[in-house]
Amino acid sequence: MTYRTANRRFSAVALVLGALLVTGCVTTTDSRFAREADRQDAIDNYVQLATAYIGQGNLERARHHLDRALELSPDSPAARAAMGLVLNAEGEAELADASFSRAISADPGYTRARVYYGAFLYGQGKIEDSRDEFRAASRDTDYKDRGSVFYNLGMTQERLGELDNATTSYRRAVELSRGDARSLLSLSRVLVEQGNYESAAAYYGRLISIMQKNNRLQHSPESLITGIRIARHLNNRDQEASLGLQLKNNYPESVEYQQYKVLISNGQ
Repeated sequence: MTYRTANRRFSAVALVLGALLVTGCVTTTDSRFAREADRQDAIDNYVQLATAYIGQGNLERARHHLDRALELSPDSPAARAAMGLVLNAEGEAELADASFSRAISADPGYTRARVYYGAFLYGQGKIEDSRDEFRAASRDTDYKDRGSVFYNLGMTQERLGELDNATTSYRRAVELSRGDARSLLSLSRVLVEQGNYESAAAYYGRLISIMQKNNRLQHSPESLITGIRIARHLNNRDQEASLGLQLKNNYPESVEYQQYKVLISNGQ
């Protein structure tokens, strides 16, 4: 699936640091608890700013804010996890791994660190380790983006050949995301691989419906070959011909088009 939407950005929280000039008497409300709350607020703001800069590709500014956060709290899981993103983007895989690991050690319940680490491990080709991190993250029922967690978990399981588990994870992703296009496509594809064409057709139909309502979504080679396989199995020749023509015209050099030609030549 090709998405023409803007890249998702973390929202930035403006951080204003300045000296508070006080004249007259000094208040006595600066308790230890108030100071600790102010310190945590500052750390949170530094991390939010840093993640916004990471989203913009401005690693220098991101690192600056994370350094400030880590000065306040060297074991801040949020700052360590975000620093892992910076280090990975800078090509420092070993340091990134250590930073993610330190974030999780500091707070095993900090789910965002596990999500970041899972994505990092996937990129490093450590699929089993990646699966384990996403599996742990999926248990956090309070995490706001659980749909993406289950989608990523499904990807790792699919890569490992665990198709039954991948199907379960993709279904959860569809449920939690209320029909996210990428989850619908992945679920349809895995169901085809399992030979469950009727269920695959139902989810693929939902995908097509979403695409018809959103002109920013266009077929990819993957979505076309998935639809072709479903239509071919269900003897829907019109749909097969339509999708096949799109694949030929739009992606003639793709692996999926070569697969389609093999399907035709073998009569499968």
